[in-house]
Amino acid sequence: MARRRQQENQQNGSPAWMTTYADIVTLLLAFFVILFAMSEIDIQKFEAVIRSFQGSLGVLDGGQIVEEGDLNAENMNDYYEEIYQVSISQGDALQQEFGDLQERVQSYIEDEGLDASILVSLESQGLMLRFQDDVLFDSAAANLKTEAEEVLGFITDILQEQELADKFIRVEGHTDNLPMLPGSEFETNWELSVARAVSAGRYMIEEENIDPSRVSMAGYGEYHSIADNQTPEGRSQNRRVDIVILRTEIENMIEN
Repeated sequence: MARRRQQENQQNGSPAWMTTYADIVTLLLAFFVILFAMSEIDIQKFEAVIRSFQGSLGVLDGGQIVEEGDLNAENMNDYYEEIYQVSISQGDALQQEFGDLQERVQSYIEDEGLDASILVSLESQGLMLRFQDDVLFDSAAANLKTEAEEVLGFITDILQEQELADKFIRVEGHTDNLPMLPGSEFETNWELSVARAVSAGRYMIEEENIDPSRVSMAGYGEYHSIADNQTPEGRSQNRRVDIVILRTEIENMIEN
């Protein structure tokens, strides 16, 4: 009797194959939902990349934040072109602001035969003068060499001129990752990098009479390396002092 009722129920309901079919359709639906969710995440990641690129320009003016819905096949080329044009215009502004100073410093360095030891370049934050440590200091020392005082004096004289007299100056000390030798004046690379930055900054203030409110000093030890510390050549590049003449936009941020 029970078997007969079960057979009757099966005959009155859906065929057995429908159960399998429904399972397959459900699985396919779940699969496409997962694909859709993944595509949404990719779009968000792509927007984040664009935002991070915008942020990496840091001090650039005129940038736009990417809003939801802004990114599509029709306007992506326009957006990239806008970013490119902004970067070009900012490069032109940097060249106009620091071009003469860069040329004068570069000419002096070449005349003094220091072009292999001092790098002059336009960066997003302003004009950077990068000194290898042996230009300014003896090994593991923070006392300026006599020839270093001459170079800093020349640079400071230019920075005292009227058109540059309001520029802020940041002095940064950097080292490699080798530990200090026993008996050294400094216990760690932190102390050495700070002492070198302070030594260069104090000379500009105390001996060259530059306004101290324009100067800031910082030591980064081994932690802002620009080359591989595993090689002698890389460590040599990392032992440096950077003097950055900040662009107007950065100065305004500092003042505010």
